Amino acid sequence: MGDAADRPGRDRMKCWMSNATAIGVTTLVLAWPMSAQAQTVPADLPSTEQALAAIDQDPTVLQARRAVQVATHSAAMRAAGPYEWTVGATGQRRRIDGSGSTTEWSAQIERPIRIGGKAALDHDIGEAGLRQARAELTIARQSAARLLADQWLDWLAARQSRARLQEQVGFAEASLKAVETRRKAGDASLLEVGVAQGDVAEAKRQASLAAAAEARAQASLRVRYPQLAQVAPTLSEPLALERTEGQWRERILAVSGKVRAAQEALRKAEATGARARADRLPDPTVGVFTASEAFRSERVVGLSLSIPLGGTYRAQAALEAAQQAEVARAGVDRETREIEVEVATQVAEAASSLERWRLAEQATAAAGDAARLTQRAYTLGEADLQTLLLVRRQSLDTINAAASARADALRARYRLLIDAQMLWELGAD
Repeated sequence: MGDAADRPGRDRMKCWMSNATAIGVTTLVLAWPMSAQAQTVPADLPSTEQALAAIDQDPTVLQARRAVQVATHSAAMRAAGPYEWTVGATGQRRRIDGSGSTTEWSAQIERPIRIGGKAALDHDIGEAGLRQARAELTIARQSAARLLADQWLDWLAARQSRARLQEQVGFAEASLKAVETRRKAGDASLLEVGVAQGDVAEAKRQASLAAAAEARAQASLRVRYPQLAQVAPTLSEPLALERTEGQWRERILAVSGKVRAAQEALRKAEATGARARADRLPDPTVGVFTASEAFRSERVVGLSLSIPLGGTYRAQAALEAAQQAEVARAGVDRETREIEVEVATQVAEAASSLERWRLAEQATAAAGDAARLTQRAYTLGEADLQTLLLVRRQSLDTINAAASARADALRARYRLLIDAQMLWELGAD
């Protein structure tokens, strides 16, 4: 019995040492980028104040905050314990042959008592649940920040694409004027005028589609983030990542809400397992009672003690809790591996999207120059209309590709910064 009583204490010591080791490692990992946490918010994103106001009003974040409040009450409940005082009273009338009848009564108050370190284990379980809820709040805030950045960049990319396509409408109209001029001079046919008019209509159609996409993106932002001021800056030029994949991985693992939530779930499961093992030693119920008997001539005062006998149920509950801890431990490994894979994928995507944007910008510049030169050549009679329209369509395609590539490159970088809690002060909560 002494070994069973001491086991919860050893479990708590083991759990405390595990927590201390994790805290120490986290502190060392967090040390490397502290200067980066004060990084200036990019000019094409909302300010920290506006972004946090929008993020904290996101429904998923509000739900997670309510869950933290629930976990706070749950921790307080566990610390207080499930046992309450029980008050009881009985009354009876006894008839004694030859002596008549007498009224007797008794009253008692009793309460179970947690022994074997169970109160401390219940406190540990509640605190682990509270820390897990806070980690899940971090997850919700990071997810909301990702969504805000994605929708903001989608809006800016659609706006930029619409502006460039509107410029192409002007180029198409200039080409139509050139065809009409040549038609008057007898150098172009009526068919070429019709083809040029169709090109103008197509350019306007694409510009209208871009305007509709911009309106949809702006409406989505307005409805989801009504408190966010929609002042549209220009998309900035994407930058290369300053750190290696290993550094990003260490940083993100150290601050990841998913990893912390899994770790706290493990600590909670370990404490729950220790609690189940400790519960194999049942809690006694102690009380005091008083009674009046025998024509009120006898007064009784006493103590009561009752102890349930543990059996198969408690033994199986301890085994189940031990297996639940193993499940939670596997969950930590799974979350860690998934984040490692995700970081490697994001770093690779950031590098490749940056390269795609550079190539797209080069293609856009080259296609734009070719379109202008071809239009001038057509005006001078040195190129035919089909060549001009082909070059213009290529220019339109490169414009759309460049706008999309720019947004993708920025999105990949900003996602890493958000996951690393190096943007919008997400780690300050």
